[in-house]
Amino acid sequence: MCVRLEEIIDICEAIENSHFIWFARLLYRHLRGIHTFAKYGISTGKLEGINNKIKTERRKGYGYPDDEYFFLRLMELSREAS
Repeated sequence: MCVRLEEIIDICEAIENSHFIWFARLLYRHLRGIHTFAKYGISTGKLEGINNKIKTERRKGYGYPDDEYFFLRLMELSREAS
């Protein structure tokens, strides 16, 4: 699979069009992740979702009395997600 993707990258670079070059760079930067997902089916989607919930809670949490309460809120959010 990686060989085929590298062939696509080579073709895009050979065309010398700025859009194809941009696409080739994008593909090259994400080649490892694409291969891993295709081979194992592992995604970082859940992790990204949890990070987003933490960031949102942190923005809402400027009035929290202390860090312990903030971490308790994060624990509560993790229970809601599952």
